[in-house]
Amino acid sequence: MSSTATAATTTTATAAKSSKAVVRVVWTLRILLALFFALASALPKLLALPAATTVFDAIGVGHWFMYLTGLVEVAGAVGLLVRRLAGPAATALIVFLAFAFVTQLTAMHGENAGTPFIFMVPLAVIAWNRRAETAELLGRSR
Repeated sequence: MSSTATAATTTTATAAKSSKAVVRVVWTLRILLALFFALASALPKLLALPAATTVFDAIGVGHWFMYLTGLVEVAGAVGLLVRRLAGPAATALIVFLAFAFVTQLTAMHGENAGTPFIFMVPLAVIAWNRRAETAELLGRSR
């Protein structure tokens, strides 16, 4: 076996290991974010817990908007767990969090305004990783 063939085999093996590691990391992010959006974020809204109702009262919208927000978060969480929908779900949740950021700045006077960005970063990693499936779903090829 020549040194060129050995180098190619080593490069291929390294790429395969790297690819598996990326898949594991992205799956872990998808699961953790789905759990966060479903349990920590949506559940208090859907159960109308005082912490959630206080925030939506301060924003000045009705409780119907709190329930709608909770449902959007649950839909996003489910979407993150469905392989074909993970990219679009991550993208939609980034847009959702951008609106949450604006709401935090305007209605909540900037209190916790940076929090949405903490979640936007791993969502962007997921959206980028699943971009081929998203393009396919939208009827576009790469």
